[in-house]
Amino acid sequence: MNQYIVITTIFPPSEAIKTFASTKAKVIVIGDTKTPNDWNFDGVDYYSPNRQKQLGLNILKRLPWNHYSRKMIGYLVAMKAGASIIIDTDDDNIPYPNYCFPEFEGRFLTVCETGFKNVYSYFTEKSVWPRGFDLELITSPTSKIEKADLKIEKHKIGVWQGLADNDPDVDAIYRLTNNSKIIFKKEPPIVLKSGSICPFNSQNTAFRAELFPLLYLPAYVSFRFTDILRGFVAQPIMWTKGYTLGFCQATVYQERNVHNYLKDFESEIPVYLNAGKIVEIVSKGISSSKTINDNLLSAYEKLYKEKIVPIEELELLELWLRDVSEI
Repeated sequence: MNQYIVITTIFPPSEAIKTFASTKAKVIVIGDTKTPNDWNFDGVDYYSPNRQKQLGLNILKRLPWNHYSRKMIGYLVAMKAGASIIIDTDDDNIPYPNYCFPEFEGRFLTVCETGFKNVYSYFTEKSVWPRGFDLELITSPTSKIEKADLKIEKHKIGVWQGLADNDPDVDAIYRLTNNSKIIFKKEPPIVLKSGSICPFNSQNTAFRAELFPLLYLPAYVSFRFTDILRGFVAQPIMWTKGYTLGFCQATVYQERNVHNYLKDFESEIPVYLNAGKIVEIVSKGISSSKTINDNLLSAYEKLYKEKIVPIEELELLELWLRDVSEI
């Protein structure tokens, strides 16, 4: 299995990057204009701003600087290098020893009910929810996962989301009102059947090659919305091709970079307002008869019509799809 880890950073080599560099996966780090000019670390393939410009990628025409979505450059580099799995993570998520994901095909405990499901409720009894979860359903009993309701079924996993201990991916509402540290229980992985929805992020996430086009990270929405929107778009498209989303126990712990929680809250407002309807909007524009690329474009056209994304997002997406098709 040819695995690549992709990270973007504006800081010197962090403990997380140094530890990932010691794993079996190849590590690509994408710099930005704020990244130190002398950035270097053994075992890491670093792309400075100047090196990025030399790649000749179509997305460079529309991809903003000083933006998290520049990670997409790393995805394309990994694809061109023959990656079979691309692992998406950040410079503040430190991997535990023996870092890995479950197999992408097999029999797994399965959430069979449709609608939003709070996967964190399976891994902890604490009142906590993933960033991007529909706020109207946080206290709903139907969103909680009951172990007695799980069934063992066969799956082709399209995306694995690994959890993060200590400071997991939660929204600003949780951090402003509680902010307790979380250590998740070591439970077997679970898979969401088609129609069962949970947000997934870009912090500890593995994509299989067949779904690489769905790595597209929106660059013209707010920072705290970009990976959540990607996940909501990806899930119904995955379902059309027989792939499902899985979650596994924490394989990293997060020593979170400094954040302003009120600014995070402001950045998350589009998530709060739209989480409950994005999957419904996307589902109206896709079909099992279309390719993944065509479904992705159709999904964003629908989101544009509903004023979830601006026209610039469609323009960047078209460049991304051109880059993907040229690999």
